[in-house]
This record gives sequence, structure tokens and C-alpha cells, in this order.
Amino acid sequence: MTVETTPERKEFQAETKQVLRLVIHALYSHKEIFLRELISNASDACEKLRFEALANPALMGGDEPSIRLIPDAAAGTLTIKDNGIGMSRDEAIDNLGTIARSGTKRFLEALSGDAAKDAQLIGQFGVGFYSAFIVADKVIVRSKRPDADAVRWESDGEGAYDVAGCDKSDRGTEVILHLRADEKEFLEDSRLRQLVRKYSDHLGLPIVLEASGKEETINRAQAFWTRPKAGLTDEDYQAFFKHIVHDGGEARAWAHNKVEGAIEYTSLLYLPKRASFDLYDREQRAGIQLYVKRVFIMDKAAELLPPWLRFMRGLVDTADLPLNVSRELLQNNRTVEQIKSALVKRSLDLLEDLAASDPASYLEFWNSFGTVLKEGIIEEVGQRARVAKLMRLRSTASADGWVTFADYVARMKPDQKAIYYLTADSAAAARNSPHLEGFTAKGYEVLLFSDRIDEWVVNHLHEVEGKPLASAASAADDVAAAIQTPDHAAAESAFKDSLTRLTQALDGKIASARVSSRLTDSPACLVAGEFGISLRMARILKQAGQPNPLGTLPILEVNPKHPLVERLKEIADPGAFGDLAQVLFDQALLAEGGELEDPALFVRRVNKLIIDGLADKPKIILS
Repeated sequence: MTVETTPERKEFQAETKQVLRLVIHALYSHKEIFLRELISNASDACEKLRFEALANPALMGGDEPSIRLIPDAAAGTLTIKDNGIGMSRDEAIDNLGTIARSGTKRFLEALSGDAAKDAQLIGQFGVGFYSAFIVADKVIVRSKRPDADAVRWESDGEGAYDVAGCDKSDRGTEVILHLRADEKEFLEDSRLRQLVRKYSDHLGLPIVLEASGKEETINRAQAFWTRPKAGLTDEDYQAFFKHIVHDGGEARAWAHNKVEGAIEYTSLLYLPKRASFDLYDREQRAGIQLYVKRVFIMDKAAELLPPWLRFMRGLVDTADLPLNVSRELLQNNRTVEQIKSALVKRSLDLLEDLAASDPASYLEFWNSFGTVLKEGIIEEVGQRARVAKLMRLRSTASADGWVTFADYVARMKPDQKAIYYLTADSAAAARNSPHLEGFTAKGYEVLLFSDRIDEWVVNHLHEVEGKPLASAASAADDVAAAIQTPDHAAAESAFKDSLTRLTQALDGKIASARVSSRLTDSPACLVAGEFGISLRMARILKQAGQPNPLGTLPILEVNPKHPLVERLKEIADPGAFGDLAQVLFDQALLAEGGELEDPALFVRRVNKLIIDGLADKPKIILS
């Protein structure tokens, strides 16, 4: 038995103080969630014990994991007790005295201001324990690991805590809440039963109420996913979702399946409504929970779903893996690969069903997770067609709404051979791009891509619905031919000498210059060569410190009907011609979202053109 020691006072971590202050003073309208969080923590401790007992069966000590609620009206306390893995002194300090998670700052931001009363945020960032201080003015934690001395942790939530050894001899943790005078409802048997059935009925271990000299199991104590689907309600599924993600948010849809045959497993997959704060961090381990014969094995088994489905939540329980399975054993395991393949298919089935049955809800999903889902186009060839059908796209035919590839193909002109698209830094930049002018004049619809990942998406998605994709900003012959005007050949002949001079004046910046049919209003634009990467992709690679892998230069296309371009034929002076050529190039570069090498020089050249235009006849009108 551990001898009690003199308490040592420690200060909370600075950010922990902020969390405590917000939790205590902001979440007063959602008091009951404290019980959900503390029971969830107790459940996790029991699952960790089961896992460690796989290697050391003696840890179980002959008693099955359980959670006990012990209200004491005379003392004004509510105790949540488990016989799980317990904590050592160092673990108590790490787990209860600090918040060592990168999401703390985001949690504080989310919990401030208008969201201050949003109890759904509790648990999302690993701060569920601190919800105890919503109802308690003092919290005592007594805990013991089987292989360590017992520890006593105590705090009033006001900035410091005491930690000392204690005389606890049995394994596990007990959290003793000294309830505030106006929180005595949480000592009532009926209230505790109601809250457990509301929030924790799904847990696969017994929650026992010790009251009035009696013991009563107040939950079903059956693993949720093993219960018949016919007996489960939407509320049941939502409650279990909150438990497995430690998040008060809701699920948008779910799929619950039991598979029997060559391999046997049960899967429960959830599509969350809200994106996690680390969704775009590909280094952050994601995945779903893995159970073997209802024994919890690991929390984020990334080997069971590919990274492009990392927004999915849920679990898999199988009898076809060993209980001592490790992450190393999961890799290149045939059973795991079969389960993973089935889960990918089931996830896409879930998304397709949602898109068909509830388009509005699916658009909400797309706005939150679409960028991540598009990674599947790049990473998984076998699912490329299915992911493409799930994509929602901006288009010149839709001012604010979304379209699908199927919508686009159904509207294609009879003579149209390709699906035209344009990538840009934003939807607004795409809609105002000079590249669209010729396509608009010809009545061709163009898809508009503005996510950073879209550059890779269109390079991997070569065709959809049997139609090839073609960039509206490409110099490819088939693209140019689609928008070519009848007077194109005559214009090329008239500007032959000027195009040669343009290529010479912009040597090292462009591959060549040519007359354009894609421009109706703008004087010039830059297009990628037929086999070159887009200008936006080149910019992204440059920002990442990577050179253009093909080393290609863009082509400058000029509008032969624009006054600035017509002026080229009149200028004999090489210096003046070079200035106008550089202005046309810089304007086209700016329209692409690029950066000028020398903005001040560009301004001087434009000012000179304006002054010369005011002095000469006919006057030059800058677009």
C-alpha cells in the first residue's frame, strides 16, 4: 500500500488556465455533458487495460472492466470510478495538469466569442476532463496503475493543483466531484440513469449505479456495433459517434455492416458533419478504430482507409487478425488489404447514396471535405471514375451553383470533342480570365478549378464520361482549332513580322508569339505549350522551391483587333517596340495571377504609353 505523502503544489500550464476559465464560465447552459466526458475517459482507461493485458494477462487480476457512479448526498459528491489501467504520478501531471496538444490554441479561439456556449467543442481537442469544473468547485482524482504507486490529484480549477501519493490499493481511477450547491440534481438516481442512457448506453462495459445500498447496471453493457441494426435508432448512432470521436458534433450519415464469409468483420463508418481542425495535415495520423474480437487494439488504424478518406470515422471489429496485432503486422497483410478495399467501396457507396438522396446535404459535405476527397483522383487509379462522379464543380454556365461532370457532358455542343476547364487562384480570377473570352463567344461551357490541388487533379484525370479534358489555357492545336475564327489566317499573315519581333523582344520569357482567336477584349494572354505545365502549376512549384520540371516557356497570344496590338505594326523604334511588348507580357502575366519582376518599371512603361497615346493620333485606349 502506498503511503500518503505531503501534497506538492503545481501551477497549471498557461493555456490550461484559459481553457478552465472558459469551460467553467462559458458552458453553464450545457452542464450535463461533464458526465458524458468523464464516463468516456473511464471507458478509454478500461480499453487500454484490455489492450495491455494482451501481453500481460495478470493485469486484469480476475475482474472485468466496469465503471461505477457513486452519488453521496450527505457529502455532496459524485464519484466516477473505473478499474481500468490507471495513472502513475507523472501521467496524472501530464494528463490533468497540462494540455500538450497542438489544437489547444484553436480550441480557445473556437470557444471564445459567439461560440462560447457551444458544448459540442468539449472533447474535440482533448479537454473533456476539464468539463468536471462546470459543476464542481473541487475535483479529486485518485488513481493507480498496476505497476506504479497510487497518486492523488486535487484542484479547485483556479490556476493550481496539488499532487501527492495516496493509500489507494486497487487498480484504476476514481474522479470525485464536490458539486456546487446548485448542482445537486446530479446526485439524483433518476437523473444519472437518464444521462447514462442518453449519452453512454452504447458502451460495451457495464456502468453500475451504486445508490441507496444497491448496485444497478444502468446501461445495456453490449458493444454497440454488435447490436442488431433493427433495434438501433438515429439517436443511438449519433450518441455512439460522439463517443468514438470525443466530439459533440453530429454525423451526417453512416453505414453499419456485418460481413461473413472468407473473412468476418463488422464495420461502422461515419461521415462527420464538421471537419476536424487537422483535416489538411497529411502528417497527422488518421483512420478508424480497430477491434479484434471486441477487444480495442488501436485508435487510428490508418492502414484500414487511404489518406484521401481520412475524414471518415468509425471502427472495424474482426476475428481474422491476432489479438497481438501491431501496426507493422497491419502493413502488407492480405486480410487488412481485403477489409480496406471493402471499406473504400462502402465509403464511396455512402457518399453516392447521400448525393442521390439529399443533394443539399451532400453539397455541405463537399464544401467541408471535397478538397480532401479529390486526392483520391491522384492516389487511387481504381476509384478515379467514382470519385470524379462525386466531384462538384464551378462552371461558366452556373453563376453561383455547382455542376457535375455528367451535367457538363449532357450540355456539350454536338461538335464539341473535349471537356474544357480552366485553373486559377480563385473562382473570381477564373471567371474573369481572358482565356474564357473565345470560349464564351463560341458558346462553350468551361469548368473552373481554383483549389490548389486541382492542378494535380486535372493532370491525373485524363477523361470523364468518355470525354478527354482540355485546358482552355493550352496552346494545343485541338483547343486552338475549337475557337478559331474565319479571319484567323489573314490576321496571322498581317502580323507575321510583328510576331517575329515580339518573340525576339521577349526572348527568354516566351517560347513564341502568335495571333489568338481566344481573345475578344483583352490585348494578350499567356498559354501553356501543348506539352508544358500550366503557368499556375509552374508558380506553385516555384513557391515550393521546385523548378519547372519541363523547363518550358509560355506562348504569348495577342488579340489582332486590340488597339495596343495594332499599334505594334506601326512602331519602328526597337526601344519603343520593346516597351510595348513588355507591357503586353506583364499585363498577361498579371491576368494569370503571376508576379512582376519589376513592378516599378512596369508602371513607368504604362505611364509612358498613356502619355504617348494622349499626344498621338489615334489615341491608345488601355484595356
